[in-house]
Amino acid sequence: TRYLGRDAPKWISYPASAAGGFVLAVCSCTIMPLFASIYKKGAGLGPAITFLFVGPAVNVLAISFTGVQIGMDIALARIILSVVFGIGIGLLMAWFFRQDDEEHNNATNGSRAFAQGAKVPGRIWLFFVLLLGVLIAGTLQVGLLTNSYATFTLPGSWAGGFQAWLDGIVPPNPSLGIEGVSVHGVLLIGLLILIAITSWLGLNRVDEGFTPWTYVALGLVALTLVVASFRVVAVAGGLSVGITGKLVAEVVLITAVWWMAANRFDAYEVQEWLWEMWRFVKQIIPLLVVGVFVAGMARAIIPATWIRAIAGRDTVWANLAGVLFGVFMYFPTLVEVPIAQTFLSLGMHRGPLLAYLLADPELSLQSILITNSVIGRKKTAVYVVLVTIFSTLSGLIFGWFVR
Repeated sequence: TRYLGRDAPKWISYPASAAGGFVLAVCSCTIMPLFASIYKKGAGLGPAITFLFVGPAVNVLAISFTGVQIGMDIALARIILSVVFGIGIGLLMAWFFRQDDEEHNNATNGSRAFAQGAKVPGRIWLFFVLLLGVLIAGTLQVGLLTNSYATFTLPGSWAGGFQAWLDGIVPPNPSLGIEGVSVHGVLLIGLLILIAITSWLGLNRVDEGFTPWTYVALGLVALTLVVASFRVVAVAGGLSVGITGKLVAEVVLITAVWWMAANRFDAYEVQEWLWEMWRFVKQIIPLLVVGVFVAGMARAIIPATWIRAIAGRDTVWANLAGVLFGVFMYFPTLVEVPIAQTFLSLGMHRGPLLAYLLADPELSLQSILITNSVIGRKKTAVYVVLVTIFSTLSGLIFGWFVR
C-alpha cells in the first residue's frame, strides 16, 4: 500500500490498485470499508478510485464463475476492460479533482502508510495475512472448504416446520437472486443483533480502554464467524449440522488472530485498530441498510421484462439499460453471474450483458451513498457518471466483436 500515494509513480500505483482486489471476493458494499480506509490513510484519489472500481470486478471467484457459467470470452473481457477502464477512471478523477487531491495529500502527510520509504513491521504483515485468510476461507467456494467431513443431527421436530414457515414468508427465487431465509440464517441474524448491542457498549470508547463488554462483543464476532462456517440444513428430524473444511480453517485462523493481538501488539495498538473498525461500521452499515431497502423496492417495482425487451441488441440504449439494471437490482458478489446467465437465455445480447456485469459489482444504491460519505457529493457524482459511461462503452466494444 505504500505505493498508492498521490506522489507515487503512476506506473506503479495504478496497476497496484487494479491488482489489489484480485484475491478479495467482495462486492460493491464489502469493498467500501477497504476503500474508505486507504483513502483516509492518504492514498491518492486516483489509485483509491481504481481500487474501488476494479476490486469487485476482477476477484478470482467472480471471474472463474463467469468463465464456467457464461463463457471465457465474457470472463476475459471483464478482466481486461475492468482494469483498463478502472485505471482510466482513476486517472480522470485524479485530474478533475487535482486541487482537492493535493489538499488531501497534504492533510494526510502525517501518516507514513503511503510514504515511499515506509516500512511495515513483519508482525503487521502477518496479522493482515491472517485477517485476509479469515475473509478468503469464509468466501472461497472450493470443495476443500465447502465439503462436509462429518455430519450430525440435532433432534427437534420444530426445525422442518420453522423452515417451511420461513419459505412462506420469504420465498426463495434463484432466478432473481433471492436466496430466502434459513434456520441457520435466523440464528446468524440473532448473533448480529447481539454484536450490534454489545459493540455499542464495548467499542464506542475502546480507545480509552477495554471493558468487559469489549471482550463480549469480540467473542460474539468470533462465534458468529464460526457458526456461519457450519453447514446447517433443516431436515425432518431436526437440524443436520455438517463439519466443513471452512469451519476448521476459520477456527485456526481466528485463534491465530486472537493470539497475535494479545501477544504481539501493545494494548493501545489493538484499541486503535478496534476503534477505527467500529468507526467504519457506524459510518457504513446504516447507509448499507437504507440502500438495500431502496434497491429491494426498485427490484419489486421495475419489471425485468422492460430491460429484457430493450437489451436484445448491442445499442447504446441497450448497454445503458444493462448498466442501470446493475445499479438498481443489486446482487451480492457471484449472484450476478447466474442472473446474467438467465438474461442471456432470454435473449439478452452479450454486449449489454457485459455492461451489466461490469456495473453490478461497482455501483449500487448503497455503495453510492457510502462513497458520498467518504469523498463527497461532487466527486461521487462524477465517479458515477464515469462508471456509467465506461461500462456502457465496454458493452458496446465487446458487442462489436461478438455480433
